[in-house]
Amino acid sequence: MAFNHKHLIDITQYSADDIMLLLETAKNFKQVNERRVKKVPTLKGFTVVNMFNEPSTRTRSSFEIAEKRLSADSLNFGGSSTSTVKGESLVDTVETLCSYKIDLIVVRDKHAGVPRKIADVSGVSVIDAGDGKHQHPTQALLDLYSIWERKGSFDNLKVAVVGDIGHSRVCGSLIPALKIMGCDVTVVAPPTLLPARPDILGADHVSSNLDEVLPEMDVVYMLRIQRERLEGAPYPSLREYNMLYGLTQKRDKLMKPDACVCHPGPINRGVELDSFMADHPERSIILDQVYAGVLVRMAALYLLLGGSNDGFDA
Repeated sequence: MAFNHKHLIDITQYSADDIMLLLETAKNFKQVNERRVKKVPTLKGFTVVNMFNEPSTRTRSSFEIAEKRLSADSLNFGGSSTSTVKGESLVDTVETLCSYKIDLIVVRDKHAGVPRKIADVSGVSVIDAGDGKHQHPTQALLDLYSIWERKGSFDNLKVAVVGDIGHSRVCGSLIPALKIMGCDVTVVAPPTLLPARPDILGADHVSSNLDEVLPEMDVVYMLRIQRERLEGAPYPSLREYNMLYGLTQKRDKLMKPDACVCHPGPINRGVELDSFMADHPERSIILDQVYAGVLVRMAALYLLLGGSNDGFDA
């Protein structure tokens, strides 16, 4: 099946077949990552720029590992090292980078819409690694991969997305992606952490009562409290938030026996999850999500750049 996309910016532009191709390609790259020499010549000669204008640990490191394992040349760029701190415009910076004849830009920025702007002016492939409160498509894809590996299928899956819905770019990609794949999605949050129009996200149900929702769910996706993006005080205290919306050992008894737990990281232990649930040997697939990040980002780079089949044979 052909992958007829130049960019990975808006998850809603992908069909269920597109997403399954990405997930299946990621699964093929699992073989590469589990052998002694974790490197293939698939993207040898391609140049990728990692433009991270906002701090990141997991996303940036997994993109860098993915590029290295595909043998791409990469340039790490952003933050205080950019000429934008000297007054240069984003467009001028991007045009300067493109004069090096690069092939793809991975961009993370605190402002929504920056990846689309870069795609419009650069002429090269662009991957959105998170923009403001807008989207984070590779996070959604690695979440889907982790759920698919655990559950085997998306058919009739009931998924709860719990927590800071209003400030989360993860939701901006994850909820549409789950809907594209046919899942039934419930968002659970206090009203102060919901957007003004939660229906725009595409969820099937909205609830403020976690205990009522948990018994029906196959997957429980706990969002990180976005302390750096909160305006005002949307709940009385972190302790009260944990009492009402935290996934705890006590709530474990409410869940289906085979229900699994996800979290995009980093975890605020004692807030979204206690250690019992975060480290639960049967339920938690949080570390699987971290590993899936490398596989999915390898797949995205490979498909967008049209790498040769040597990647699977070398």
